[in-house]
Amino acid sequence: MLRERLEEVLRGHNADFVEVRVEETESTQLSYRDRELDEVGRSVNLGGCVRAAYKGGWGFVSFNDLTDLEEKVDLAVRQARLVGKERTELAPVPTVVDIVPLVLKRSPLDVPLADKKRMMDEYIEVAWGRSPKVQTTNAGYGDLRRKVTVANSEGTYVEQERARCRATVQVLAREDGNVQQSRAAFSSMDDFSRLEERHQEVAEATDQAVALLSAQPATGGEYTVICDPKIAAVFAHEAFGHLSEGDNVYENERLRQVMVLGRRFGRDNLNIADGASIPDQPGSFKYDDEGTPTQKTYLIKEGVLVGRLHSRETAGKMGEEATGNARAQSYRHRPLVRMTNTVIEPGDSSFDAMLAATKLGIYCRDWYGGSTTHEQFAFSCAEAWMIRDGKLAEPLRGTTLSGNLFTTLENIDMIGRDFAWTEAGGTCGKGGQSAPVGQGSPYIRILKAVVGGK
Repeated sequence: MLRERLEEVLRGHNADFVEVRVEETESTQLSYRDRELDEVGRSVNLGGCVRAAYKGGWGFVSFNDLTDLEEKVDLAVRQARLVGKERTELAPVPTVVDIVPLVLKRSPLDVPLADKKRMMDEYIEVAWGRSPKVQTTNAGYGDLRRKVTVANSEGTYVEQERARCRATVQVLAREDGNVQQSRAAFSSMDDFSRLEERHQEVAEATDQAVALLSAQPATGGEYTVICDPKIAAVFAHEAFGHLSEGDNVYENERLRQVMVLGRRFGRDNLNIADGASIPDQPGSFKYDDEGTPTQKTYLIKEGVLVGRLHSRETAGKMGEEATGNARAQSYRHRPLVRMTNTVIEPGDSSFDAMLAATKLGIYCRDWYGGSTTHEQFAFSCAEAWMIRDGKLAEPLRGTTLSGNLFTTLENIDMIGRDFAWTEAGGTCGKGGQSAPVGQGSPYIRILKAVVGGK
């Protein structure tokens, strides 16, 4: 048995802590260029890694077969002992023995490849058939089953299995030299059927790209801005969530001086939280990649910074609680502190009330991309409309939101009660690794937001 094997190789080492992680994955990918299937991929992987800690130093060894595990553990321990000079500080967590099975309504692994291709072919033809102004499409399908086993020298042994499937169709429309884009994306953690029969949403995305060709750019300046749940959730993730990750805070002296627990960042109606214990989202799981039980962690509560995200090491170094946010892209990577499912919690306003309270402003819906540098952020809006005298007016294109995170948080004055998850989920990059994440929010209204345009 794997458990007995791992427990055996973990015994008797001259180290403060030793951990073995074993991973099995199955995945399928389809990628399209224009109307043509460009690439089909199918992969099955088995591998693992060892981490060892000694006097604050870490050794890491990865492998793709389970033979000679004792030698791999010994090597990781020797590496740690070469660099360890201080003290190993790991926050205490419960010792856990658990098996978390995979429960699926309809597994993508049971769906023939031909059926997956047929579904994507239909979506692509829907897009091309909507308008002669469609210039190109980029589409892709992927599914993944991942089983991770974590065992450590403290007695924890966890087996955990997860799955995900996702489909995306991006449409680019062109008229003269003007090119605009839109996309439709769907995902599910437990049911392939949720990706099927989404033709209408692909059609709507195509119509949106074409409609943007006749939209005018916004005039840059400060506006009252209403954000839909998709772009509000991305704002919470990108602009604030990364600043709440314990390793980022611990390693950056300036950030430590800013992200002080108890500091007020927003109004009483602002609550931001993260947690993998929320079910059925891309960032949902029972235990992180260190075997730590996950939980819901409030980052901002009633406008005040009350928590941050941690691995066992960052929690130990900062004297705080491990939150179950240590995640690794694969067995080839060491765990980093990562967000899971990040949300702005609902308030008590409605979208109509936000509109009615806005004499002149901009409504932004969905997003394409963005960047953050410490507390500075910038995001591109997929769609936008002017708001005039409390009503939606002309559509806009090329609209961006930017500014200082802390000023923006203070300027969120209305938060909707109509919470929504971003169905397509997303993938977050950090430290050369990527991980699936969930994002959710209600509508929010921001005063004096900086809008870029012409």
